[in-house]
Amino acid sequence: MVDLAALVPAHADVRIEVGIFGGSGFYSLLDDAQEILIDTPFGQPSAPVTVGRIEDRTVGFMPRHGPDHHLPPHRINYRANVWAMKHLGATDMILPCAAGSLDRQVAPGSFVLCDQVVDRTKNRPDTFYDGPETVHVSFADPYDEELRATALTVARERGITVHDGGTMVVVNGPRFSTRAESRWYAAQGWQVIGMTQYPEVILCRELEMAALNISLITDYDVGLADDPDIAAVTHSEVLEVFAANISTLRDLLFALVPALPLSPDRPAFSALSTTPH
Repeated sequence: MVDLAALVPAHADVRIEVGIFGGSGFYSLLDDAQEILIDTPFGQPSAPVTVGRIEDRTVGFMPRHGPDHHLPPHRINYRANVWAMKHLGATDMILPCAAGSLDRQVAPGSFVLCDQVVDRTKNRPDTFYDGPETVHVSFADPYDEELRATALTVARERGITVHDGGTMVVVNGPRFSTRAESRWYAAQGWQVIGMTQYPEVILCRELEMAALNISLITDYDVGLADDPDIAAVTHSEVLEVFAANISTLRDLLFALVPALPLSPDRPAFSALSTTPH
């Protein structure tokens, strides 16, 4: 069980407003950055939280796979990572990730601001409430509408190809899909496939933080059946496309953070008070 009232920053002089999980390359641009290593009730996070400023906002960044990308998706300590951001005061979480496309219209190199998640993971601790207190958190709308609307506006102002909304199916990894699995996911009408958004986003909700997904599309999963030139994804392809677009993602984040309204009355902030215990 998590006592939200006990989540008081241990470092009185460090308090962030926005937390960002992602790959390496973002934190190097934070002004006057400092690393804060936080011990959590759930073990060690993937890395220290790098704290700095983007214009007038204090931001915490953590590479979810570790500083050397040594943690595969199923080995990430999601609870420790999310707890650390809440501990430092984050109210809003931005969750960028590399993802595959299940829809021809969602091409590699484009971005999707997902509004729904389907969980197909296994054996991942996905709640802070293991008993004796039982909490059932509403999760009908996993992501924050205000954050998504702001990100959409900022992306379009910069000429970035972005899709407003979409469903991500989250698989356990580290393997990619079979053709049968990919066809099934696409037949459900799901647009995006990834490996890290769950349980990351539900854990944010349980700690009453608003969340935004930004999916950078790197591939077409198992390829396109009607186009033999588009083959099944490989890890090297993911890294290549991500590297080619990381500057666009970084620019989007650095334009987005100062534009966030950070309204105080959004649904995620009362997730526990509006759910049965």
